[in-house]
Amino acid sequence: MRVALNLEQLLQPTPGGIGRYAAELARVLPTLPASDDPGAGAADDPGAAVDAGAVEVVPFVARHPGPVVDATMRAAGLGPATVLPWPRPLLYELWNRWGRADPLRRLPAGAVDVVHAPSVAVPPRRRTPLVVTVHDAAPMRFPDTYPPRGRRFHEQGVRAAAARADAVVAPTAVAADEVAEFTAIPRDRIVPIHHGVDHTPATDAEVAAARADLGLGDRPYVCWVGTLEPRKDVGVLIDAFARLVDRDDPPHRLVLVGPSGWLDGAGAAVTRAATLGDRVRFTGAVPADRLRALYGGADCFALPSRHEGFGLPVLEAAAQGTAVLASDLPVLREIAGTAARFVPVGDVEAWTHALGDLLRDDAARAALGAAGRARAAEFTWARSARAHLAVYRSVC
Repeated sequence: MRVALNLEQLLQPTPGGIGRYAAELARVLPTLPASDDPGAGAADDPGAAVDAGAVEVVPFVARHPGPVVDATMRAAGLGPATVLPWPRPLLYELWNRWGRADPLRRLPAGAVDVVHAPSVAVPPRRRTPLVVTVHDAAPMRFPDTYPPRGRRFHEQGVRAAAARADAVVAPTAVAADEVAEFTAIPRDRIVPIHHGVDHTPATDAEVAAARADLGLGDRPYVCWVGTLEPRKDVGVLIDAFARLVDRDDPPHRLVLVGPSGWLDGAGAAVTRAATLGDRVRFTGAVPADRLRALYGGADCFALPSRHEGFGLPVLEAAAQGTAVLASDLPVLREIAGTAARFVPVGDVEAWTHALGDLLRDDAARAALGAAGRARAAEFTWARSARAHLAVYRSVC
């Protein structure tokens, strides 16, 4: 089976979780065995022989300079991609608004069995089946947390997915229900498929290098990871940490990892953190090995989001054996199960108490870390890729 996969997200300034999702699918799908057995596959065991042959991925991207595309694909561990003749803003407008600029006309000769859009940038559907991933309905549920252009893009993309897609994928059952409630896509057309997570353990050397670069020394810290934008509610964590410092003066710092997003999410966080001085560190975006190290070196990972479609940082922290505090959202309960402590959304006082209690309790952190590592082990990109392959086969 040949799957045409849009990898344009990798060339965004902030690829984010969607970029990781698309890259992992492109990397893992070709390693799946040709067997129809959905439980088979050496992809779960990197040391096993792989009877490859189930999928050939045909990646494509919008117009960028060739060296930029090649470097981006190499950095993601992928082969070359077909470059379409339209720049991203024009291409996505042609797709979502007008249903034009068919990418299949520009791909290499030979049959493509299915097209997969891993976000709501939705190409036209001609004769080839189309699968679209809709990660959540946040722009419809929380329109105030998106700039007008972002809302318009998502609204047009969801309408295009409803009209064109043969199947829609969502990352969780909670997200699938949300998409069905807030869009015109029927629930019976949406297939929930969990993402995987990187289980590579951070080495002591990587953790030490991350600490040294941030000037942390041996000082303990609380970690947050994400894009600085309104839905992440990072201000709640900053305010809770500030209260904890005032009351107990723990030795910890707060390390906030991730790029700026939109609606001045970064500026608001910096302003709120100003009173804490060097107790708060903003790292910006970091590469994968540094991210693992920052998770692995933390006493606690905290995710105070008011909304998530999946919540990948929860699993990434858990995979490193780091104790997790998370907002009490149905989607995060679906992902973390009993391997995290849940705190009411937006309740600064509750977050203050939860942080203080966990940072004082070494045994509780160790137990949560062990439970989290076991929970994260259930989420592999091979399992996710096989579920996607089943969807591709169903529409073909």
